[in-house]
Amino acid sequence: MTKLDVLRRYLLPCVSPPTNPTAAPPSTGPVSKKRLSTSLRDDIDVQDSASSSASSSEATSFAAAVDSDSDYLSVATQPPRPSKTMVIGTLFGRRKGHVWFCVQHDRLSVKPLLLLELSIATSQLVHEMGSGLVRVALECPTRPELKSCVLRSVPVWTMFCNGRKLGFAVRRSAKDETRVMLKKLESMTVGAGVLPSESGSGEADLDEVMYMRANYEHVVGSSDSESFHLINPDANSAQELSIFLLRTSA
Repeated sequence: MTKLDVLRRYLLPCVSPPTNPTAAPPSTGPVSKKRLSTSLRDDIDVQDSASSSASSSEATSFAAAVDSDSDYLSVATQPPRPSKTMVIGTLFGRRKGHVWFCVQHDRLSVKPLLLLELSIATSQLVHEMGSGLVRVALECPTRPELKSCVLRSVPVWTMFCNGRKLGFAVRRSAKDETRVMLKKLESMTVGAGVLPSESGSGEADLDEVMYMRANYEHVVGSSDSESFHLINPDANSAQELSIFLLRTSA
């Protein structure tokens, strides 16, 4: 072996370090994307399908809810049914005077819900009630100044009793005399009788106040129609009494 071969054998490894055959050469090109396995792709497809089904189900539920709300709104916009309440009604009047009709929420209230002075005489109303059927209709025309007011606040009515015109009815405010009478009757819900006169005059019988108190069913049909129907406590009695408030076309 020559000296040149010896030098090449010992010095060449120092100048050129050995390469690692297992090391991967550095990559300078574009990075390749990893591909999913077939089983993993199948799992993702199943999840996407389930998500799409859930979204479709939610959309169907939302549409059904909208349809349900539409049905509810259509029901809510229907005309309201007539309302019915119980009130206390009192017909009273002097023997030689006119009849009054008083409506109260309860028997302890001295401020009437409605107080009307009717044009029919007390004796005539007693005669009409003897037939067992009384229908009192109070009508007012739909004039511009009365069209928007509450029906019970109309001041003057045209009165009909069992189909016959009997003058007019006038809405009144409760005076001291009426409040005193209601105070005397506050312990009574149903009944009829006579309140004696306190004037002490020779014609005391003519000043006596005849009254009939009972429960009435108050029906509000619309803004132009209300009625009061006597509830007879005696099931065997044929007595029927109704009072109607009607706003009619002029």
